[in-house]
Amino acid sequence: MADTLVDVRGLKIGARIFPPGEKPKDIEIVHGVDFTVEKGKVLGLIGESGAGKSTIGLSTLAYGRGGVELTGGEVFVNGRDILNLKGGDLRTFRGHEVTYVSQSAAASFNPAKKIMAQVTEACTKHNLCSKEEAEARAVTLFTKLGLPDPENIGNRYPHQVSGGQLQRCMTALALCPQPDLVIFDEPTTALDVTTQIDVLAAIKEAIRDTGVAALYITHDLAVVAQVSDHIMVLQHGRMVEYGTVDHIINTPSEPYTQALVSVRSNIHEEKPETGDVVLKVDGISARYSGLKFDVLKDVSVELEAGHTLAVVGESGSGKSTLARVITGLLPPHTGSIEFGGRTLSADLAGRTKEDLRELQMIYQMADVAMNPRQTIGTIIGRPLEFYFGLKGAEKHKRIVELLDEIEMGEGFIDRYPAELSGGQKQRVCIARALAAKPKLIICDEVTSALDPLVAEDILKLLLNLQKIENVSYLFITHDLATVKAIADSIAVMYQGELVRYGPKSKVLNPPFDDYTDLLLSSVPEMKLGWLEEVLAHRKMESAGN
Repeated sequence: MADTLVDVRGLKIGARIFPPGEKPKDIEIVHGVDFTVEKGKVLGLIGESGAGKSTIGLSTLAYGRGGVELTGGEVFVNGRDILNLKGGDLRTFRGHEVTYVSQSAAASFNPAKKIMAQVTEACTKHNLCSKEEAEARAVTLFTKLGLPDPENIGNRYPHQVSGGQLQRCMTALALCPQPDLVIFDEPTTALDVTTQIDVLAAIKEAIRDTGVAALYITHDLAVVAQVSDHIMVLQHGRMVEYGTVDHIINTPSEPYTQALVSVRSNIHEEKPETGDVVLKVDGISARYSGLKFDVLKDVSVELEAGHTLAVVGESGSGKSTLARVITGLLPPHTGSIEFGGRTLSADLAGRTKEDLRELQMIYQMADVAMNPRQTIGTIIGRPLEFYFGLKGAEKHKRIVELLDEIEMGEGFIDRYPAELSGGQKQRVCIARALAAKPKLIICDEVTSALDPLVAEDILKLLLNLQKIENVSYLFITHDLATVKAIADSIAVMYQGELVRYGPKSKVLNPPFDDYTDLLLSSVPEMKLGWLEEVLAHRKMESAGN
Protein backbone atom coordinates (compact mmCIF):
# COMPACT_ATOMS: atom_id res chain seq x y z
CA MET A 1 0.00 0.00 0.00
CA ALA A 2 1.20 3.52 -0.85
CA ASP A 3 0.83 4.77 2.73
CA THR A 4 2.57 1.78 4.33
CA LEU A 5 6.03 2.67 5.64
CA VAL A 6 6.81 -0.47 7.67
CA ASP A 7 5.54 -3.95 6.77
CA VAL A 8 6.65 -6.79 9.03
CA ARG A 9 5.65 -10.30 7.98
CA GLY A 10 6.07 -13.48 10.00
CA LEU A 11 8.92 -12.05 12.10
CA LYS A 12 10.80 -14.69 14.08
CA ILE A 13 13.68 -13.85 16.39
CA GLY A 14 15.88 -16.35 18.20
CA ALA A 15 18.82 -16.47 20.58
CA ARG A 16 21.35 -18.98 21.84
CA ILE A 17 21.39 -19.56 25.59
CA PHE A 18 23.91 -21.39 27.73
CA PRO A 19 22.14 -23.24 30.58
CA PRO A 20 24.50 -24.17 33.44
CA GLY A 21 25.79 -27.71 33.04
CA GLU A 22 24.07 -28.17 29.66
CA LYS A 23 24.94 -27.75 26.00
CA PRO A 24 24.07 -24.42 24.37
CA LYS A 25 20.64 -24.40 22.82
CA ASP A 26 18.71 -22.16 20.46
CA ILE A 27 15.38 -20.72 21.54
CA GLU A 28 12.76 -18.63 19.77
CA ILE A 29 11.80 -15.42 21.57
CA VAL A 30 9.53 -13.83 18.95
CA HIS A 31 7.08 -16.16 17.25
CA GLY A 32 5.87 -15.05 13.82
CA VAL A 33 4.68 -11.48 14.51
CA ASP A 34 2.98 -9.42 11.76
CA PHE A 35 2.25 -5.69 11.75
CA THR A 36 2.31 -2.58 9.58
CA VAL A 37 2.95 1.10 10.29
CA GLU A 38 1.61 3.77 7.98
CA LYS A 39 3.41 7.02 7.21
CA GLY A 40 2.80 9.62 9.91
CA LYS A 41 1.17 7.07 12.24
CA VAL A 42 2.24 5.66 15.60
CA LEU A 43 2.03 2.02 16.63
CA GLY A 44 2.33 1.42 20.36
CA LEU A 45 4.01 -1.79 21.53
CA ILE A 46 3.09 -2.72 25.08
CA GLY A 47 3.56 -5.78 27.26
CA GLU A 48 5.43 -7.20 30.19
CA SER A 49 9.19 -7.12 30.70
CA GLY A 50 10.77 -9.65 28.34
CA ALA A 51 7.69 -9.78 26.06
CA GLY A 52 9.80 -8.85 23.04
CA LYS A 53 8.82 -5.17 22.66
CA SER A 54 12.32 -3.75 22.28
CA THR A 55 13.53 -6.78 20.33
CA ILE A 56 10.73 -6.33 17.79
CA GLY A 57 11.34 -2.57 17.65
CA LEU A 58 15.04 -3.08 16.91
CA SER A 59 14.17 -5.47 14.08
CA THR A 60 13.02 -2.42 12.09
CA LEU A 61 16.67 -1.36 12.27
CA ALA A 62 17.69 -4.85 11.02
CA TYR A 63 19.42 -5.25 14.37
CA GLY A 64 19.49 -7.99 16.98
CA ARG A 65 21.26 -7.11 20.22
CA GLY A 66 23.19 -9.33 22.60
CA GLY A 67 23.42 -12.40 20.36
CA VAL A 68 19.80 -12.12 19.25
CA GLU A 69 19.29 -13.13 15.61
CA LEU A 70 16.45 -12.43 13.19
CA THR A 71 15.74 -16.01 12.12
CA GLY A 72 12.66 -15.68 9.92
CA GLY A 73 10.21 -13.40 8.21
CA GLU A 74 10.57 -10.16 6.30
CA VAL A 75 10.90 -6.52 7.39
CA PHE A 76 10.07 -3.96 4.70
CA VAL A 77 10.75 -0.24 5.22
CA ASN A 78 9.99 2.12 2.34
CA GLY A 79 9.35 -0.95 0.18
CA ARG A 80 12.78 -2.57 0.74
CA ASP A 81 13.49 -5.74 2.72
CA ILE A 82 16.01 -4.21 5.13
CA LEU A 83 17.22 -7.62 6.31
CA ASN A 84 19.14 -7.80 3.01
CA LEU A 85 20.94 -4.46 3.47
CA LYS A 86 24.70 -4.67 4.02
CA GLY A 87 27.65 -2.43 4.88
CA GLY A 88 27.35 1.24 4.00
CA ASP A 89 23.75 0.92 2.86
CA LEU A 90 22.76 -0.42 6.28
CA ARG A 91 24.70 2.30 8.13
CA THR A 92 23.03 5.02 6.08
CA PHE A 93 19.63 3.45 6.62
CA ARG A 94 20.15 3.39 10.42
CA GLY A 95 21.06 7.03 10.77
CA HIS A 96 18.87 8.51 8.09
CA GLU A 97 15.64 6.63 7.42
CA VAL A 98 15.22 5.09 10.89
CA THR A 99 16.48 6.38 14.25
CA TYR A 100 16.23 5.14 17.81
CA VAL A 101 15.56 6.56 21.28
CA SER A 102 16.79 4.08 23.88
CA GLN A 103 15.44 3.38 27.33
CA SER A 104 18.63 4.46 29.12
CA ALA A 105 20.10 7.71 27.82
CA ALA A 106 22.86 7.57 30.45
CA ALA A 107 24.18 4.32 28.98
CA SER A 108 23.82 5.55 25.38
CA PHE A 109 25.55 8.93 25.37
CA ASN A 110 29.35 9.16 25.14
CA PRO A 111 30.45 10.80 28.42
CA ALA A 112 33.54 12.30 26.74
CA LYS A 113 31.68 14.25 24.03
CA LYS A 114 29.45 17.30 24.35
CA ILE A 115 25.72 16.84 23.83
CA MET A 116 25.51 19.00 20.70
CA ALA A 117 28.19 16.98 18.90
CA GLN A 118 26.27 13.79 19.57
CA VAL A 119 22.83 15.17 18.68
CA THR A 120 24.08 16.43 15.30
CA GLU A 121 26.41 13.53 14.50
CA ALA A 122 24.00 11.56 12.28
CA CYS A 123 23.20 14.66 10.22
CA THR A 124 26.85 15.45 9.54
CA LYS A 125 28.08 11.85 9.11
CA HIS A 126 25.41 11.13 6.50
CA ASN A 127 25.81 14.55 4.83
CA LEU A 128 22.15 15.38 5.41
CA CYS A 129 22.89 19.03 6.06
CA SER A 130 25.68 21.37 7.13
CA LYS A 131 26.96 21.49 10.69
CA GLU A 132 25.37 24.91 11.17
CA GLU A 133 21.97 23.73 9.96
CA ALA A 134 22.17 20.61 12.12
CA GLU A 135 22.92 22.73 15.18
CA ALA A 136 20.01 25.03 14.36
CA ARG A 137 17.72 21.98 14.11
CA ALA A 138 19.02 20.79 17.47
CA VAL A 139 18.33 24.11 19.20
CA THR A 140 14.78 24.12 17.79
CA LEU A 141 14.24 20.61 19.13
CA PHE A 142 15.74 21.50 22.53
CA THR A 143 13.20 24.34 22.72
CA LYS A 144 10.26 22.13 21.71
CA LEU A 145 11.27 19.50 24.26
CA GLY A 146 11.32 22.04 27.09
CA LEU A 147 15.04 21.86 27.87
CA PRO A 148 16.50 24.74 29.90
CA ASP A 149 18.73 27.25 28.09
CA PRO A 150 18.24 25.57 24.67
CA GLU A 151 20.82 27.81 23.00
CA ASN A 152 23.61 26.56 25.27
CA ILE A 153 22.65 23.18 26.77
CA GLY A 154 24.34 21.45 23.83
CA ASN A 155 27.69 22.72 25.13
CA ARG A 156 27.35 20.60 28.26
CA TYR A 157 28.57 17.05 28.77
CA PRO A 158 26.00 14.28 29.53
CA HIS A 159 26.90 14.18 33.25
CA GLN A 160 26.13 17.90 33.56
CA VAL A 161 22.38 17.50 33.01
CA SER A 162 19.73 15.54 34.92
CA GLY A 163 18.52 12.11 33.84
CA GLY A 164 15.26 13.50 32.53
CA GLN A 165 17.03 16.25 30.59
CA LEU A 166 19.41 13.73 29.04
CA GLN A 167 16.49 11.57 27.91
CA ARG A 168 15.00 14.60 26.14
CA CYS A 169 18.37 15.29 24.51
CA MET A 170 18.25 11.77 23.12
CA THR A 171 14.79 12.41 21.68
CA ALA A 172 16.30 15.47 19.94
CA LEU A 173 19.16 13.26 18.68
CA ALA A 174 16.65 10.90 17.04
CA LEU A 175 14.54 13.66 15.46
CA CYS A 176 17.43 15.81 14.22
CA PRO A 177 18.09 13.79 10.98
CA GLN A 178 14.37 14.12 10.12
CA PRO A 179 13.90 10.34 9.66
CA ASP A 180 10.94 8.44 8.22
CA LEU A 181 10.60 6.24 11.33
CA VAL A 182 11.60 6.72 14.96
CA ILE A 183 11.67 3.87 17.45
CA PHE A 184 10.86 5.28 20.89
CA ASP A 185 11.97 2.71 23.48
CA GLU A 186 10.52 3.93 26.81
CA PRO A 187 11.36 7.60 26.01
CA THR A 188 9.59 9.03 29.09
CA THR A 189 10.74 6.44 31.64
CA ALA A 190 13.17 8.86 33.30
CA LEU A 191 10.86 11.88 33.18
CA ASP A 192 8.64 13.34 35.85
CA VAL A 193 4.97 13.60 34.94
CA THR A 194 5.03 17.36 34.30
CA THR A 195 7.94 17.08 31.87
CA GLN A 196 6.44 13.94 30.34
CA ILE A 197 3.47 15.94 29.07
CA ASP A 198 5.76 18.37 27.25
CA VAL A 199 7.78 15.54 25.71
CA LEU A 200 4.66 13.64 24.62
CA ALA A 201 3.24 16.81 23.13
CA ALA A 202 6.54 17.47 21.31
CA ILE A 203 6.56 13.93 19.91
CA LYS A 204 2.99 14.29 18.66
CA GLU A 205 3.82 17.70 17.16
CA ALA A 206 6.90 16.31 15.41
CA ILE A 207 4.89 13.45 13.95
CA ARG A 208 2.18 15.84 12.75
CA ASP A 209 4.58 18.42 11.31
CA THR A 210 7.09 16.11 9.63
CA GLY A 211 5.00 13.07 8.73
CA VAL A 212 7.44 10.83 10.61
CA ALA A 213 6.07 7.47 11.72
CA ALA A 214 6.91 5.85 15.02
CA LEU A 215 7.00 2.70 17.05
CA TYR A 216 6.34 3.68 20.66
CA ILE A 217 7.52 1.03 23.12
CA THR A 218 6.41 1.38 26.73
CA HIS A 219 5.02 -0.41 29.76
CA ASP A 220 2.60 2.47 30.54
CA LEU A 221 -0.68 1.98 28.70
CA ALA A 222 -1.98 5.39 29.78
CA VAL A 223 1.05 7.07 28.15
CA VAL A 224 0.98 5.10 24.91
CA ALA A 225 -2.74 5.83 24.57
CA GLN A 226 -1.93 9.55 24.24
CA VAL A 227 0.45 9.25 21.27
CA SER A 228 -0.56 6.10 19.37
CA ASP A 229 -3.05 5.40 16.61
CA HIS A 230 -2.99 1.62 17.14
CA ILE A 231 -1.65 -0.57 19.94
CA MET A 232 -0.21 -4.08 19.78
CA VAL A 233 -0.18 -5.98 23.08
CA LEU A 234 2.64 -8.53 23.41
CA GLN A 235 3.30 -11.40 25.80
CA HIS A 236 6.07 -14.01 25.59
CA GLY A 237 6.98 -12.94 22.07
CA ARG A 238 3.47 -13.30 20.67
CA MET A 239 0.78 -10.79 19.79
CA VAL A 240 -2.03 -11.02 22.34
CA GLU A 241 -4.26 -8.28 20.98
CA TYR A 242 -4.16 -5.57 18.32
CA GLY A 243 -6.51 -2.67 17.71
CA THR A 244 -7.19 1.01 17.83
CA VAL A 245 -6.40 2.90 21.02
CA ASP A 246 -10.13 3.21 21.72
CA HIS A 247 -10.61 -0.56 21.50
CA ILE A 248 -7.59 -1.46 23.64
CA ILE A 249 -8.32 0.91 26.55
CA ASN A 250 -12.13 0.83 26.52
CA THR A 251 -13.16 -2.64 25.26
CA PRO A 252 -10.16 -5.00 25.52
CA SER A 253 -11.13 -8.59 24.75
CA GLU A 254 -8.15 -10.53 26.19
CA PRO A 255 -7.66 -11.12 29.97
CA TYR A 256 -4.02 -9.99 29.80
CA THR A 257 -4.97 -6.67 28.20
CA GLN A 258 -7.77 -6.22 30.74
CA ALA A 259 -5.20 -6.69 33.54
CA LEU A 260 -2.96 -4.01 32.00
CA VAL A 261 -5.88 -1.57 31.88
CA SER A 262 -6.86 -2.11 35.52
CA VAL A 263 -3.43 -2.24 37.18
CA ARG A 264 -3.12 1.51 37.94
CA SER A 265 -6.02 1.51 40.41
CA ASN A 266 -4.22 0.00 43.44
CA ILE A 267 -4.11 2.15 46.59
CA HIS A 268 -2.06 1.28 49.69
CA GLU A 269 -3.82 1.88 53.00
CA GLU A 270 -1.85 4.42 55.00
CA LYS A 271 -0.35 3.08 58.24
CA PRO A 272 -0.99 4.95 61.50
CA GLU A 273 1.90 6.90 63.03
CA THR A 274 3.88 5.06 65.75
CA GLY A 275 6.50 7.60 66.81
CA ASP A 276 9.30 5.05 66.21
CA VAL A 277 11.49 7.23 63.97
CA VAL A 278 14.23 5.37 62.07
CA LEU A 279 15.43 8.32 59.94
CA LYS A 280 15.44 12.02 60.80
CA VAL A 281 16.74 14.54 58.26
CA ASP A 282 17.05 17.93 59.96
CA GLY A 283 17.70 21.22 58.13
CA ILE A 284 19.79 19.75 55.31
CA SER A 285 21.29 22.13 52.74
CA ALA A 286 23.76 20.88 50.16
CA ARG A 287 25.46 21.84 46.92
CA TYR A 288 27.71 20.12 44.39
CA SER A 289 31.37 21.05 44.01
CA GLY A 290 31.85 24.11 41.85
CA LEU A 291 28.30 25.42 42.28
CA LYS A 292 27.62 28.71 44.05
CA PHE A 293 24.03 27.84 44.98
CA ASP A 294 22.34 25.14 47.06
CA VAL A 295 20.58 22.27 45.30
CA LEU A 296 18.94 21.31 48.60
CA LYS A 297 17.59 24.10 50.78
CA ASP A 298 16.79 23.46 54.46
CA VAL A 299 15.07 20.09 53.94
CA SER A 300 13.66 18.29 57.00
CA VAL A 301 11.76 14.96 56.90
CA GLU A 302 11.19 11.97 59.17
CA LEU A 303 10.56 8.29 58.42
CA GLU A 304 9.16 5.81 60.90
CA ALA A 305 10.18 2.15 61.17
CA GLY A 306 8.15 -0.06 58.85
CA HIS A 307 6.78 2.95 56.93
CA THR A 308 7.29 4.35 53.44
CA LEU A 309 8.06 7.98 52.65
CA ALA A 310 7.61 8.85 48.98
CA VAL A 311 9.70 11.77 47.68
CA VAL A 312 8.16 13.20 44.50
CA GLY A 313 8.90 16.13 42.22
CA GLU A 314 10.07 16.99 38.73
CA SER A 315 13.44 16.16 37.24
CA GLY A 316 16.10 18.27 38.95
CA SER A 317 13.97 19.02 42.02
CA GLY A 318 16.51 17.45 44.38
CA LYS A 319 14.96 14.02 45.00
CA SER A 320 18.03 11.95 44.13
CA THR A 321 20.33 14.58 45.66
CA LEU A 322 18.53 14.09 48.98
CA ALA A 323 19.21 10.37 48.66
CA ARG A 324 22.90 11.04 48.00
CA VAL A 325 23.10 13.16 51.15
CA ILE A 326 21.42 10.50 53.28
CA THR A 327 23.78 7.81 51.97
CA GLY A 328 26.85 9.97 52.62
CA LEU A 329 27.78 10.35 48.95
CA LEU A 330 27.24 14.13 49.13
CA PRO A 331 28.09 15.69 52.54
CA PRO A 332 25.75 18.61 53.39
CA HIS A 333 27.13 21.96 54.52
CA THR A 334 24.33 22.43 57.09
CA GLY A 335 22.01 20.10 58.95
CA SER A 336 22.25 16.60 60.38
CA ILE A 337 21.00 13.05 59.78
CA GLU A 338 19.93 10.67 62.54
CA PHE A 339 19.50 6.98 61.70
CA GLY A 340 18.41 4.32 64.16
CA GLY A 341 18.86 6.74 67.05
CA ARG A 342 22.44 7.70 66.18
CA THR A 343 23.87 10.64 64.25
CA LEU A 344 25.40 9.51 60.98
CA SER A 345 28.71 10.80 59.71
CA ALA A 346 28.03 13.33 56.95
CA ASP A 347 30.68 11.63 54.79
CA LEU A 348 30.46 8.01 53.65
CA ALA A 349 34.08 7.39 54.67
CA GLY A 350 33.20 8.05 58.33
CA ARG A 351 30.39 5.47 58.50
CA THR A 352 30.69 2.03 60.06
CA LYS A 353 30.14 -1.29 58.31
CA GLU A 354 26.87 -1.63 60.22
CA ASP A 355 25.76 1.81 58.98
CA LEU A 356 26.42 0.64 55.43
CA ARG A 357 24.54 -2.64 55.90
CA GLU A 358 21.46 -1.10 57.50
CA LEU A 359 21.07 1.64 54.87
CA GLN A 360 20.91 0.28 51.33
CA MET A 361 20.07 1.93 48.01
CA ILE A 362 18.51 0.72 44.77
CA TYR A 363 19.49 2.95 41.88
CA GLN A 364 17.34 4.32 39.08
CA MET A 365 19.40 3.03 36.16
CA ALA A 366 19.99 -0.68 36.50
CA ASP A 367 22.04 -0.63 33.26
CA VAL A 368 24.89 1.23 34.94
CA ALA A 369 24.41 -0.11 38.50
CA MET A 370 25.81 -3.60 37.88
CA ASN A 371 29.20 -4.89 36.75
CA PRO A 372 28.58 -6.26 33.24
CA ARG A 373 31.36 -8.83 33.72
CA GLN A 374 29.84 -10.44 36.81
CA THR A 375 27.12 -13.08 36.84
CA ILE A 376 23.83 -12.45 38.60
CA GLY A 377 24.85 -14.90 41.32
CA THR A 378 28.07 -12.98 41.96
CA ILE A 379 26.24 -9.63 42.06
CA ILE A 380 23.65 -10.81 44.59
CA GLY A 381 26.15 -12.90 46.53
CA ARG A 382 28.65 -10.14 47.23
CA PRO A 383 26.71 -8.47 50.09
CA LEU A 384 25.98 -11.91 51.57
CA GLU A 385 29.70 -12.59 51.80
CA PHE A 386 30.72 -9.04 52.75
CA TYR A 387 28.21 -8.51 55.57
CA PHE A 388 27.48 -12.05 56.80
CA GLY A 389 30.47 -14.12 55.68
CA LEU A 390 28.31 -16.60 53.76
CA LYS A 391 30.17 -18.93 51.41
CA GLY A 392 29.66 -22.07 49.39
CA ALA A 393 26.35 -23.93 49.60
CA GLU A 394 24.94 -21.59 52.26
CA LYS A 395 25.52 -18.54 50.07
CA HIS A 396 24.14 -20.33 47.00
CA LYS A 397 20.98 -21.28 48.90
CA ARG A 398 20.36 -17.67 49.98
CA ILE A 399 20.97 -16.37 46.43
CA VAL A 400 18.36 -18.79 45.11
CA GLU A 401 15.91 -17.66 47.81
CA LEU A 402 16.40 -14.03 46.80
CA LEU A 403 15.96 -14.86 43.10
CA ASP A 404 12.72 -16.65 43.97
CA GLU A 405 11.53 -13.63 45.96
CA ILE A 406 11.96 -11.38 42.93
CA GLU A 407 10.25 -14.01 40.75
CA MET A 408 13.21 -14.85 38.53
CA GLY A 409 14.37 -18.22 39.82
CA GLU A 410 17.61 -20.21 39.95
CA GLY A 411 17.91 -20.33 36.16
CA PHE A 412 19.23 -16.75 36.15
CA ILE A 413 22.11 -17.34 38.58
CA ASP A 414 24.77 -17.83 35.89
CA ARG A 415 23.52 -15.21 33.45
CA TYR A 416 25.12 -11.81 32.87
CA PRO A 417 23.33 -8.42 32.98
CA ALA A 418 23.46 -8.08 29.18
CA GLU A 419 21.31 -11.20 28.91
CA LEU A 420 18.46 -9.66 30.92
CA SER A 421 15.65 -7.27 30.04
CA GLY A 422 15.50 -3.84 31.67
CA GLY A 423 12.93 -5.01 34.20
CA GLN A 424 14.92 -8.12 35.08
CA LYS A 425 18.03 -6.02 35.71
CA GLN A 426 16.12 -3.82 38.13
CA ARG A 427 14.81 -6.86 40.02
CA VAL A 428 18.39 -8.08 40.45
CA CYS A 429 19.29 -4.69 41.97
CA ILE A 430 16.38 -5.07 44.39
CA ALA A 431 17.57 -8.55 45.39
CA ARG A 432 21.09 -7.20 45.98
CA ALA A 433 19.76 -4.58 48.40
CA LEU A 434 17.55 -7.10 50.21
CA ALA A 435 20.55 -9.41 50.65
CA ALA A 436 22.00 -7.05 53.29
CA LYS A 437 18.84 -7.28 55.46
CA PRO A 438 18.71 -3.48 55.86
CA LYS A 439 16.58 -1.30 58.14
CA LEU A 440 16.12 1.30 55.41
CA ILE A 441 16.18 0.99 51.63
CA ILE A 442 16.31 4.09 49.48
CA CYS A 443 14.44 3.18 46.30
CA ASP A 444 15.36 5.57 43.48
CA GLU A 445 12.77 5.04 40.72
CA VAL A 446 12.98 1.26 41.20
CA THR A 447 9.84 0.47 39.21
CA SER A 448 10.38 2.93 36.37
CA ALA A 449 11.89 0.26 34.09
CA LEU A 450 9.20 -2.33 34.83
CA ASP A 451 5.98 -3.04 33.02
CA PRO A 452 2.89 -2.35 35.17
CA LEU A 453 2.09 -5.95 36.07
CA VAL A 454 5.67 -6.71 37.14
CA ALA A 455 5.86 -3.33 38.92
CA GLU A 456 2.69 -4.20 40.80
CA ASP A 457 4.22 -7.51 41.89
CA ILE A 458 7.43 -5.76 43.00
CA LEU A 459 5.46 -3.22 45.04
CA LYS A 460 3.49 -6.06 46.65
CA LEU A 461 6.78 -7.83 47.39
CA LEU A 462 8.27 -4.71 48.97
CA LEU A 463 5.14 -4.20 51.10
CA ASN A 464 5.17 -7.85 52.18
CA LEU A 465 8.86 -7.66 53.14
CA GLN A 466 8.09 -4.48 55.05
CA LYS A 467 5.55 -6.35 57.17
CA ILE A 468 7.92 -9.25 57.82
CA GLU A 469 11.20 -7.36 58.38
CA ASN A 470 9.81 -3.98 59.54
CA VAL A 471 12.07 -2.40 56.90
CA SER A 472 11.48 1.25 55.93
CA TYR A 473 11.53 2.69 52.42
CA LEU A 474 12.43 6.13 51.16
CA PHE A 475 10.75 5.85 47.75
CA ILE A 476 11.88 8.36 45.13
CA THR A 477 9.54 8.43 42.16
CA HIS A 478 7.78 10.61 39.59
CA ASP A 479 4.91 8.11 39.23
CA LEU A 480 2.01 9.15 41.46
CA ALA A 481 0.23 5.86 40.77
CA THR A 482 3.20 4.20 42.50
CA VAL A 483 2.97 6.71 45.36
CA LYS A 484 -0.67 5.79 45.94
CA ALA A 485 0.22 2.09 45.85
CA ILE A 486 3.04 2.13 48.44
CA ALA A 487 3.39 5.39 50.41
CA ASP A 488 2.37 6.25 53.97
CA SER A 489 3.69 9.80 53.81
CA ILE A 490 4.77 12.08 50.97
CA ALA A 491 7.35 14.84 50.54
CA VAL A 492 6.85 17.04 47.46
CA MET A 493 10.02 18.80 46.29
CA TYR A 494 10.49 21.67 43.85
CA GLN A 495 13.79 23.36 42.98
CA GLY A 496 15.50 21.87 46.03
CA GLU A 497 12.84 22.93 48.52
CA LEU A 498 10.18 20.97 50.39
CA VAL A 499 6.86 22.48 49.25
CA ARG A 500 4.42 19.97 50.76
CA TYR A 501 4.96 17.24 53.36
CA GLY A 502 2.83 15.00 55.52
CA PRO A 503 0.66 11.87 55.60
CA LYS A 504 -0.54 10.67 52.19
CA SER A 505 -4.17 11.38 53.05
CA LYS A 506 -3.31 15.04 53.67
CA VAL A 507 -0.88 15.65 50.80
CA LEU A 508 -3.15 14.15 48.11
CA ASN A 509 -6.24 16.08 49.16
CA PRO A 510 -7.03 19.79 48.60
CA PRO A 511 -6.39 22.58 49.16
CA PHE A 512 -3.22 22.26 47.06
CA ASP A 513 -0.32 24.59 46.51
CA ASP A 514 0.25 25.48 42.83
CA TYR A 515 3.05 22.99 42.22
CA THR A 516 1.33 19.99 43.84
CA ASP A 517 -1.81 20.82 41.87
CA LEU A 518 0.27 20.82 38.66
CA LEU A 519 1.91 17.52 39.63
CA LEU A 520 -1.36 15.74 40.36
CA SER A 521 -3.06 17.05 37.22
CA SER A 522 -0.16 15.74 35.10
CA VAL A 523 -0.66 12.05 35.93
CA PRO A 524 -1.73 10.35 32.66
CA GLU A 525 -5.29 9.05 32.64
CA MET A 526 -6.49 6.02 30.70
CA LYS A 527 -8.72 7.87 28.26
CA LEU A 528 -8.63 9.21 24.74
CA GLY A 529 -7.73 12.87 24.33
CA TRP A 530 -6.48 13.32 27.91
CA LEU A 531 -3.20 14.93 26.77
CA GLU A 532 -5.02 17.44 24.56
CA GLU A 533 -7.41 18.30 27.42
CA VAL A 534 -4.54 19.02 29.82
CA LEU A 535 -2.61 21.09 27.28
CA ALA A 536 -5.74 23.10 26.41
CA HIS A 537 -6.46 23.71 30.11
CA ARG A 538 -2.91 24.94 30.71
CA LYS A 539 -3.10 27.21 27.68
CA MET A 540 -6.27 28.79 29.05
CA GLU A 541 -4.70 29.24 32.48
CA SER A 542 -1.60 30.80 30.93
CA ALA A 543 -3.74 33.20 28.86
CA GLY A 544 -5.73 34.11 31.98
CA ASN A 545 -2.56 35.01 33.85
